[in-house]
Amino acid sequence: MTSSPARPLIAIPARFAATTSALRHAAEVNARALIESVWRAGGEPVSLHPADTDVEARLARFDGVLLPGGGDLAPHRYGATDTHDSVYDVDDLQDTFDLQVALRALESGLPLLAVCRGMQVVNVALGGTLEQDMGGPQREHRHLVHPVAIRRGTLLEQATGAEKAEASCYHHQRVDRLGEGLEVTARAADGTPEGLELAGARGWFTAVQWHPEDTAHEDAAQHDLFAALVRAAR
Repeated sequence: MTSSPARPLIAIPARFAATTSALRHAAEVNARALIESVWRAGGEPVSLHPADTDVEARLARFDGVLLPGGGDLAPHRYGATDTHDSVYDVDDLQDTFDLQVALRALESGLPLLAVCRGMQVVNVALGGTLEQDMGGPQREHRHLVHPVAIRRGTLLEQATGAEKAEASCYHHQRVDRLGEGLEVTARAADGTPEGLELAGARGWFTAVQWHPEDTAHEDAAQHDLFAALVRAAR
């Protein structure tokens, strides 16, 4: 009798939540749909406590990283001197930890998938900026599923097996100036950058502005994005 191969460990930085009814207290959480998407793809999802100590050493035990969605980055993190009224759920420790995770993963070549806020974190970590608000309810990408065009020859195209994907989005901010070495790999019809990759990255890395976990249970292209991360982590 042979045992099944061990699932690669995928670190997912937890998100601070002010209220959680089931736990009665503030909590550290990750979306169940995200966890299940990693599990379904063959990975072992592990929530990582946001603490700004020994980040490199803490990541060393993992086979891959998934930077998930969440609240907004503090605008001062990318050099802005003002804060738009729509900016929400800013947490200094969360920002510091996520930025360190992004940099350490990229520097070490640890396979990395960044989702929504995660993509913005990578862009800021590499010196890029964000548009703090896309223009209000008529322009933001919230509660919206829309097509994105994926650039041929990219890791994103290889992962999803598609040149066009239906993206489930929930964001009111978007990438403005690209971080050093980053390239846009997907765009929405309105020009919003929906995917990023890093030229000459040491390891497998791709980022999407949408939430693939929303539809991964029924959309093969979204499931395959998680599967590509798990393959790279094996």
